[in-house]
Amino acid sequence: MRVVNLGPDPSLVYRPEIVEKQDKDKDDYRNFESGGLFDRVFLTYKIMHRIQTMDFVKLKHAEWSHCSHSEMGVMDAVMSLDQLVDESDPDVDFPNSFHAFQTAEGIRREHPDNDWFQLVGLIHDIGKIMAFWGEPQWAVVGDTFPVGCRFQNSIVFRENSFQDNPNTFDPVYSTECGIYTNNCGLEKVNMSWGHDEYLYRVMKYNECSIPEEGLYMIRFHSFYPWHSNGDYMHLCNEKDLRMLPWVQEFNKFDLYTKTTELPDVEALKPYYQSLIDKYCPGTLKW
Repeated sequence: MRVVNLGPDPSLVYRPEIVEKQDKDKDDYRNFESGGLFDRVFLTYKIMHRIQTMDFVKLKHAEWSHCSHSEMGVMDAVMSLDQLVDESDPDVDFPNSFHAFQTAEGIRREHPDNDWFQLVGLIHDIGKIMAFWGEPQWAVVGDTFPVGCRFQNSIVFRENSFQDNPNTFDPVYSTECGIYTNNCGLEKVNMSWGHDEYLYRVMKYNECSIPEEGLYMIRFHSFYPWHSNGDYMHLCNEKDLRMLPWVQEFNKFDLYTKTTELPDVEALKPYYQSLIDKYCPGTLKW
C-alpha cells in the first residue's frame, strides 16, 4: 500500500493557545464543535478518517507488532511524553506526561486497593511514543473505531470526514457487520491504528502481568463510539459486555482529571515505579 503525501502533519502546523479554565464542567469536555483548539483537532481527524482503512491497519500491524523499534523501561516511556502534545485532544494543550499522572492519581484516590488499575492510568497513553519514531499523529492519537464494517454515526466528525475513505463505499466494508459476524467479539475486530492497539500489543509481547480488565482499558479506552455511545454492540460477545463497565470506569478518570492544575511528578515517581516493577518490570521491547 502506498500512502499519499498529504502535506505536513498538523502537529507541526497547529499549536494555538488555549484559555485556561479551572473547575471545568463535565459538559465542557470533548467539545468537538468549537473552542480554541478546534481547527487543529478537526484537521487531525479529517486526515485520520481519510487514511485509516483496512489495508492501512494491516500495514501498521505488520510494522509495529514485532516490537522491534526500541528498548526502554516503562517510566522512561511515560516521561518521554513530556515532548508530546496530543493534537486530537480538544481539552488540553500541555504535555501528555502530566495527563498520565493526573489519571493515575485520580484512580488512586477512588481505588486505593487496585494498584494495577492505578498503573493502567499512568501508562494508558504511552503508546503515543510511536509519534517519536516517525508515525504521524493521525495514526497515533484520537478516538478509535472498527475498520472492515460500516462507520457508525457516533464517530467524531462522522458526517464530514469519511467521504474520501475508500472503505466508506466498499460493498462489504460498508455493511453493518462487514467482514465480521454478530457477537464475534471485539478481540476479532480490527480497530483503527493508534496508541491503544500498539500499547496492548507491547504489553502482550513483553508478557506483562496486568489483569485482563486492565488490558481492555488499554486496548479500548479511545473507543468512544462503543463505551460512551453504545455503538458496535452487535459485534460484542459476553466477555466484552463483562469488561465494558471496567472501561467505562476508567474513562471517568481518563477524561475528567484533565485540568490545568499539574501534579508534582517527581514526588509521585517512586510510588509508580514500584507498580511498574510489579507488573511491567525491567526493559521492554517496543
